Amino acid sequence: MRKTLVVTYFFLSTFLYAQEYPRILSMKERAGKIDELLKDRFNRVLPRIMRREEIDMWIIIAREYNEDPVVKTMLPATWLNARRRTILVIYDPGKESNLETYAIARYNVGEIFQKTWDKEKQSDQWEALVQMIVQKNPQKIGLNMSSTFALADGLSASEYEALKSKLPENLHPKIVSAEKVAVGWLETRTSMEMEVYKDLCRIAHNIIAEGFSEKVITPGKTSTDDVVWWLRDRIKELTLDTWFHPSVSLQRADKESFDHLRSFSEPPGENMIQYGDLLHVDFGITYLRLNTDTQQHAYVLKSEEQDAPEYLKEALMKANRVQDIFTGNFKEGKSGNQILLESLQQGKAE
Repeated sequence: MRKTLVVTYFFLSTFLYAQEYPRILSMKERAGKIDELLKDRFNRVLPRIMRREEIDMWIIIAREYNEDPVVKTMLPATWLNARRRTILVIYDPGKESNLETYAIARYNVGEIFQKTWDKEKQSDQWEALVQMIVQKNPQKIGLNMSSTFALADGLSASEYEALKSKLPENLHPKIVSAEKVAVGWLETRTSMEMEVYKDLCRIAHNIIAEGFSEKVITPGKTSTDDVVWWLRDRIKELTLDTWFHPSVSLQRADKESFDHLRSFSEPPGENMIQYGDLLHVDFGITYLRLNTDTQQHAYVLKSEEQDAPEYLKEALMKANRVQDIFTGNFKEGKSGNQILLESLQQGKAE
């Protein structure tokens, strides 16, 4: 995201954190919204991605306490984890039909995956899965295996071996990596999700503004670590979660006492914030199964200053220009290395 220079007026104004937060839903309301978003994703996102990758059966297998990352994005809101062994089967019968979604499990998995395994009639869960595979006769059986993307590599070795041991050998050649389906599912946002995401970003920005204000920071008394833990506490106060521990670092003109690299890679816990410091925050919240990832800067005004120094404004302008160059070179079909090389050449030329 574009980094924004936030000028923090200590002792002069509280405008940065006086903004209203968007209404944060109750836990019950969140569950309803999560399930609504999930149904929309299955209708709008998944058919297109499976057909694009020409995989007509996607099987996702996870055991309780060792969930495939993809499984966790498909469970109903009231399921926080898989139960026992949860096997989800998504079958595409063709472009004129809707996807068929099944749970080879002991329970219905929400309203989307209907249980098709009767443990009393068929004791072996793997045989129930194989029976469905044989019945549907897919051209390709996609499994979450990937040497490139960790999020698409959720099938454990023991589960893979168990499936292969039960699957007839003539069906083994149909097994393929579902890497591009898994990544496509995870990376794609619907218009409904993007509307929700606006509120997530507003909440995240408001928390940062509050943390970078006189309410939290007193130069000479407040450390960067104090701000970090305030952010963690504030997230919990708002009944939200974070998907990574936030970081707050600083840069300072005093070269003798300031180690630039250490401030980012190994910041000391008691790095005391002073007037004239440039602060940086890396921060994210989790809400409605969506994550934010926000980085911002704030300058701590000296007593004689009314605004951030011009050299910092110019530096920010140039940094944003570099980002514009990179995003301007994003084109389908280009490799990451090609985009990097073209952007470096353009940036140096400018």
